[in-house]
Amino acid sequence: MNWKEIPTEVFSILRRGTVIPAHPLALDAQRKLDVRRQRALTRYYLDAGAGGLAVGVHSTQFAIREAGLYEPVLRTAIEEARGWARRPVLMVAGLSGRTAQARQEAAIARGLGYSATMLSLAAMKGAGVDELIEHCTAVAREMPLFGFYLQEAVGGLYLPAAFWRRFAQIENVVAIKIAPFNRYRTLDVVRGVVEARAEERVTLYTGNDDHIVLDLLTPFALNRDGEQVTVRIKGGLLGHWSVWTKTAVEIFEEIKKGKADLGLDAKVTDANSAFFDVANNFAGCIPGCHEVLRRQGLLGGIWCLDPNETLSRGQAQEIDRVYAAYPELNDDAFVRANLERWLA
Repeated sequence: MNWKEIPTEVFSILRRGTVIPAHPLALDAQRKLDVRRQRALTRYYLDAGAGGLAVGVHSTQFAIREAGLYEPVLRTAIEEARGWARRPVLMVAGLSGRTAQARQEAAIARGLGYSATMLSLAAMKGAGVDELIEHCTAVAREMPLFGFYLQEAVGGLYLPAAFWRRFAQIENVVAIKIAPFNRYRTLDVVRGVVEARAEERVTLYTGNDDHIVLDLLTPFALNRDGEQVTVRIKGGLLGHWSVWTKTAVEIFEEIKKGKADLGLDAKVTDANSAFFDVANNFAGCIPGCHEVLRRQGLLGGIWCLDPNETLSRGQAQEIDRVYAAYPELNDDAFVRANLERWLA
């Protein structure tokens, strides 16, 4: 599937930038898929105003592959998007593994009707730039591709500007999620896209949960052949946006209108420090988001596929702290008003 085959109304969502939550996995106490709550989460994101959903990504837990849940979880999300939203939704499927596995997952996503895929390179540790580009090119033959700069603390690779220049030159690359949680490496991605002269085709999305607002507010001005080229990060594909999503959409719209205050960046980043368990090097990042959703009633518990993956010591208290410090950021009232309908 070539990017030109993406429906026009969906591609326009991608290009102008939107809110894309990284979809969590709803499990029951036996760590089996809780389809009712999985659907409720999708309904929540759609009603909150998200323009897209990313499914099968880090927040969905990469272990869904070994658990046999990859296809069922992707299917559940896209069925709900079609039946509930009644508007175009950009559906992004996460891919992982070596080339054969990633291509197989891309084929599943294409068969289900996803518009784009996001490729994790975590399984390619030790590969050089040439091998990585060969891998990405092969996968891009299957589906339009989001690049994914995953931070090293949770399994990502260091990827220099030279990699991003060559990656952006792959014709079926449509976007890049920048999530190294590092300003220098964020600039490497922007620089690579500009050097590739791909800024009109490749849309930049922030995944830097530590600087969401700042990324969306910053014009990146770089020199190319003696001329200044200015590019912007147009949207976000974020694990952080899997919680308090209604407020995230409202903040995003204010940024687009040029009305957002830069001071908001510190508040959002502080909240993220609790959800993502920065104090413990992100060990509780997925359970932390689950805990917020549990408190709201969207999840029945914080269960992960790995029984050892749970809240870190003191993390619940940190979530209490940011709830109290920034009450304007939560969307609890919105969830309370709609929860029964989403769970029906």
